[in-house]
Amino acid sequence: MRSPEATPAGGTATDLAQLGQALAALDGLILGKTRQLRLCISCLLAGGHLLIEDVPGVGKTTLAHGLARALGLSYQRIQFTSDLLPADIVGVSIYEREGGTFRFHPGPVFAQLVLADEVNRATPKAQSALLEAMEERQVTVDGVSHPLPEPFFVVATQNPEDQVGTFPLPESQLDRFLMRIRLGYPERALERELLRGEDRRALLARLPAAAEPGVLLRLREAVDRVHASEALLDYVQALVAHSRERPGFGAGLSPRAAIALLRSARAWALLDGRRSVIPEDVQAVTPAVVGHRLRADGDTTGADPGERLVAAVAIP
Repeated sequence: MRSPEATPAGGTATDLAQLGQALAALDGLILGKTRQLRLCISCLLAGGHLLIEDVPGVGKTTLAHGLARALGLSYQRIQFTSDLLPADIVGVSIYEREGGTFRFHPGPVFAQLVLADEVNRATPKAQSALLEAMEERQVTVDGVSHPLPEPFFVVATQNPEDQVGTFPLPESQLDRFLMRIRLGYPERALERELLRGEDRRALLARLPAAAEPGVLLRLREAVDRVHASEALLDYVQALVAHSRERPGFGAGLSPRAAIALLRSARAWALLDGRRSVIPEDVQAVTPAVVGHRLRADGDTTGADPGERLVAAVAIP
């Protein structure tokens, strides 16, 4: 089933080289998390939104800000708290007495990369304010729609649900995120390097912009041209069918999740400089794409549902 590898040429190769430079810069900022960084870049290449779930203090916010700086994207951070209002996110129309009209004042969601920090500490009403923006790439205030910048990405962080003061994200909002990743604690040697090295905030301030927004826009179009064979589609459908038919995966994966899985695999293949998807691409992105979409009903092993799914389904 493995297709011959073909390297993109022309402008795509140049754009991928810039993306590689951005990834290298991020590797020097977030130590020992190369795989997670590749997943982040693949998520943005696929045009999706990213959820980073982990305990406080492991670098979630630094990663989000670093992505914006390395990719040359405008950046805004929204700190989600229990008293956050939807207008604090999308903006508000204010009456101007001089002109006798209402003028819309955009909120912080009007940026190319928006960090929704600790998104599960806000109430469901505030969380839902992100839904239209994430799905439609626009917000509507007083019946008027306002388009968001291109490209537009939401990187949300959340703390584990067992922590005090959290409101679990509903399934409908979780499904808006193409991927969910966890950073985890650094290895001992890398943690020692963090202790000895320069403050991450100082490194972040000097992080160069290795790419610009046009690179992501062009590569998103290139993702659509990455070939997926019929045999590869059989494998994706086998994974989806297993999640629906076997116990331990809740209701299983939806058709939208299947599309997300294939598009993420295409982005992962393109990041490797290939024009066709292979099964290893699907396996590489499956845990991040499906883990937050599946409920591990009856599972007592603690294994990630995406990893269990990959292990259970053979490549056709």
